[in-house]
Amino acid sequence: MPPRLSVLVPVYNEVATVRTLLERVMAVPIPKEIIVVDDGSTDGTRGVLEEVRRAHPDTPENRLVLVFHARNQGKGAAVRTAVGHVSGEIVLIQDGDLEYDPAEYPRLIAPIVDGHADVVFGSRFAGSPRRVLLFWHTVANRLLTLLSNVCTNLNLTDMETCYKVFRADVLKGLPIRSNRFGLEPELTAKVAHLRCRVYEVPISYHGRGYTEGKKIGWRDALVALWTIVRFAVVPDVGREDEGYHTLRRIHALRRYTAFLWELMQPYVGRRVLEVGAGTGAMTRHLATRAHVTATDLDPQYLTFLARTFADSPNVTVRRLDLAQLADDGIPPASFDTVVCANVLEHIADDGAALRAMRDVLAPGGRLVLVVPALQALYGTIDRAIGHHRRYGRRELVGKLAAAGLVVEHVRALNLLGVPGWFLNARVLRRRTVPGIQARLNDRLVPLLRLEQRLRVPIGMSLLAVARVSR
Repeated sequence: MPPRLSVLVPVYNEVATVRTLLERVMAVPIPKEIIVVDDGSTDGTRGVLEEVRRAHPDTPENRLVLVFHARNQGKGAAVRTAVGHVSGEIVLIQDGDLEYDPAEYPRLIAPIVDGHADVVFGSRFAGSPRRVLLFWHTVANRLLTLLSNVCTNLNLTDMETCYKVFRADVLKGLPIRSNRFGLEPELTAKVAHLRCRVYEVPISYHGRGYTEGKKIGWRDALVALWTIVRFAVVPDVGREDEGYHTLRRIHALRRYTAFLWELMQPYVGRRVLEVGAGTGAMTRHLATRAHVTATDLDPQYLTFLARTFADSPNVTVRRLDLAQLADDGIPPASFDTVVCANVLEHIADDGAALRAMRDVLAPGGRLVLVVPALQALYGTIDRAIGHHRRYGRRELVGKLAAAGLVVEHVRALNLLGVPGWFLNARVLRRRTVPGIQARLNDRLVPLLRLEQRLRVPIGMSLLAVARVSR
């Protein structure tokens, strides 16, 4: 069966067009529900909607849902209300005027139906026919799209388009804060933060002027500017826990992750199990191997990973609980490498977890392990993000040996980060890693390489490599 489409139609004072628009939507040969939210119209739109409802009983092809706001709140508020009524697998936003053509729905949903996209934007500036109208309005659209692209690192041609199509689980998971036309940059910023696979398809555009009922104005452009900047700084994707915020900031430390990969790479084989992949910062490097199984316990991180590596046939994403690895259906001796970076400290019984990782390694296979070091640094950040402990070198070597692993070497990492962590976790008692300090540490990677040449004996982390006896 094809996926069911949910069409969200926010309407405000569209008495002249809404009947024709809904008839065009119903004529599209796709099974769908049409959720119309009348946003406090005062021109008779509500009466027209009720007439359409009586004239078109529900059928397997079309189900019409009407919702009425007592007062006008704005397009964003209407879409927020409509999302609460969605039951389809794909969601498309449709304005109540005739600027956008519903006949193009098959083209818009195709990248999602084919499994290539999570979100699709219909672009008015990608080559299809469009009405020539309102030069300065087009300039504003281009500038807003440019600023949005700078902040999101997407290369959209039309951020302000009405036609945005989502996998339903993506849109349902997004908190919508904008009540008016700030909806467009807000949704764009949030799907970028979630690393959704975004496609654009060309659409025709039959624009109208202000005398024909167009409502967006220069004040909305200012709101859009503020919205772009606001959600570039604050992701607001529905996760407020300290662990998520810390992981998001660490994910942005590309230099540090690349440095860590340089140290790990000589010990990583061809068949790799990554335990606790998170948002995939290290997985990007591991994906150069023949086969990688990237795992996590958190459903949202698994979704991140699935989106990021959907086009990488050598990367498998699956749920795995390190505390119950032996019961998760992975055959013994399946991998030549297990990579476990900043995960073991979250497990209450770390000895059992080490034994479980040993069991999935083939003879001669290696465990590459990164853990936080220096128990004296343990503080509020560790507790907030679920650390049971920080490790000493002797303690870690003992636990690896007790798990039946032969320790090849252990080295300390990141002495430079020790003062900042102590200040934040022990003195200031913060609960997350400050973003500015994290980015500063990322800039200091050349000094971390110098540390490694000098064999500095202590640091914020320990990198251990241990193998299974042949």
